[in-house]
Amino acid sequence: MASVAVGADMLGTIADPWTVSLLQAGITGDPVGQLLIALVAVALVIVVGKFVLSLAWRIVTIGVVVVAVFYLLSTLGLF
Repeated sequence: MASVAVGADMLGTIADPWTVSLLQAGITGDPVGQLLIALVAVALVIVVGKFVLSLAWRIVTIGVVVVAVFYLLSTLGLF
């Protein structure tokens, strides 16, 4: 079999102190810990989604107003 060499730069994410502390604490091995991680992930998705949707809602509202103005101007023959 061929041997595989692992360089120091390949361990960047594995040797991260945050990751190491989570793995040493065993939070992913406990069902309650897994639930906590899942709930935190869902909370992050909701917070990011809320920001994106508020931005999208503003863009859609601006688009509706612009299209309505162009429609009114075109029906009046001014555009």
